Amino acid sequence: MSFIYLEKQLSDSIEAQNIIKKFPRKKIIEINHYGEVFNPSNQNFKKQKSNPAIIIAKKTNNLILKSPESFGIGGNQNYYFSHMLNCPYDCRYCFLQGMFNSANYVIFVNHDDFKQKIKSLDEKAKDKQYFFSGYDADSLAFNHVTNFTESFVPFFHTLNNSFLELRTKSTNIRSLLNYPAHPNIIIAFSFTPSEISEQIEAKVPAFNKRLDAIKKLIAHGYNIGLRFDPLIYSDNYQELYQNMIHEIFTNINVEYIHSISLGKLRFPNKMFDKIIKLYPNEKLLNYKLTKDKKYTGYKQEVETEMFDFVETKIRQFANPKLIFKCYA
Repeated sequence: MSFIYLEKQLSDSIEAQNIIKKFPRKKIIEINHYGEVFNPSNQNFKKQKSNPAIIIAKKTNNLILKSPESFGIGGNQNYYFSHMLNCPYDCRYCFLQGMFNSANYVIFVNHDDFKQKIKSLDEKAKDKQYFFSGYDADSLAFNHVTNFTESFVPFFHTLNNSFLELRTKSTNIRSLLNYPAHPNIIIAFSFTPSEISEQIEAKVPAFNKRLDAIKKLIAHGYNIGLRFDPLIYSDNYQELYQNMIHEIFTNINVEYIHSISLGKLRFPNKMFDKIIKLYPNEKLLNYKLTKDKKYTGYKQEVETEMFDFVETKIRQFANPKLIFKCYA
């Protein structure tokens, strides 16, 4: 980690200082707004990824956003919010590398502003609604720096109609075990078969370690989400996904599964063009993908085949009502 950039308005912020104390040897550079460092186009995402800086900031606009229409796990209303931008993992399919110019970590410390918006929506809600926190960053991987769960998990315990999904590939669950499990907290783990993960999900904890984390969370009483998103094609994908699904469902108590979602690998064309320039020889980005007028992804028949196969295998272990297809 190279530097810590700090918005001047946060120089007296306790939350900002708590982060800075964790990196006592890092140089602090004051800035007016995080966009000065994060947004310029003349940056090398791939190079920065090997040594990202931290940018401590305050988010002022669009704190809570409506989720895409097909993105949901059973709620009438779905929202997402980002306490952080970018992720310590380096998954080759990650859309963030095509969406952001910078690989630096932006950490928003004004948690109370997010909570105020969420509480307002909760008070207006007449039925179950979900808030997703793992859209622009892994929910748990950097928690030892952000203290995100310490701030938001007990807060969601106080709400009547709102559920929090913490989507993650991390085994950083210690903070969650410090709180009693609550029905409106869902810990959702993303999986691809080990053989695929080892090739395209750099720095992600091994499959077995994530499975062990799930077992500990279930033993503590937490509801678990399983996210097979995106589905990745390979010549032997059926064998790989069948083995992975069997391994997961025969090792955990299915009574604690809140939801299971399937997602597709698809990029807007401009985003894909940006990613392929970073990794022109990456097999994943050059195999079986096609481009239409708007998107780059697998052909419709390939997507349908994978969705149908994986869903059929999951149905052997889980209630079909728990399965959601995310086409966003």
